[in-house]
Amino acid sequence: MKTDSHVHSPFCPHGSKDSFVEYIERGIQLGLQEITFTEHAPLPKGFIDPTPEKDSGMNAALLYTYLEELQQLKQQYKNRIRIKSGLEIDYIEGFEQETKAFLNEIGTFLDDSILSVHFIEHNHKWYCIDYSDDEFGNISKELGSIDAVYTKYYDTLQKSINADLGLYKPKRIGHITLVHKFQHRFPAAKSFDDRVYHILEQIQRQNYELDYNGAGVVKPLCREPYPPERFAKRAVELGIPLRYGSDAHQAKDLGQGYSALITLP
Repeated sequence: MKTDSHVHSPFCPHGSKDSFVEYIERGIQLGLQEITFTEHAPLPKGFIDPTPEKDSGMNAALLYTYLEELQQLKQQYKNRIRIKSGLEIDYIEGFEQETKAFLNEIGTFLDDSILSVHFIEHNHKWYCIDYSDDEFGNISKELGSIDAVYTKYYDTLQKSINADLGLYKPKRIGHITLVHKFQHRFPAAKSFDDRVYHILEQIQRQNYELDYNGAGVVKPLCREPYPPERFAKRAVELGIPLRYGSDAHQAKDLGQGYSALITLP
């Protein structure tokens, strides 16, 4: 593990308050040559966060402070570790123009970015699929079944891959099997493997990268990476670059799940 390309920060409203320096020093301790901070971007204007604490994205007023602090740390640590400034951008169906405008504004300041799906819409109501297992159960009831949640998630993921988000659209697709997060409590009745394989082919056609995310390994109701081994191996066969990310929300979580991943070529 020479890089960790999906790391959060003290600017995450639902993460820890561990400082940038704590993350960076922990990365150096682990032998990282590069660390990419990909904080949750501010949510689009007009979108109402469905989570109870309304804390899914960073405070828009702090965005440039986040970037400025990272710029200073790049210089401070330039002889010890490479630091990259990034964001995790939410794809929210129906808010493509707002997201595109945001990326056009901020894109030149970013070294890297991830495009992820956390939210799905049903009957004009929004749901956060990874908030908690109890909430996932509630969403399943609202949509009619667990399989309906999986279907809606993968429908939305496909739309994110094909969406026109402009010149600065992220080229790395985040945790594509995130809907599996609570699978040991809420298993799907049918296999969605063919759906995921098809999505991988779409990612290949777009020349995108894949977030190879270790966080699911330590989630007790998931216990596998995002994506698990069979999909990671297929991505390698397709020539899709896999970029490891811990999805750490506290400094001690850097490198999490890495030992469970396949060896990359």
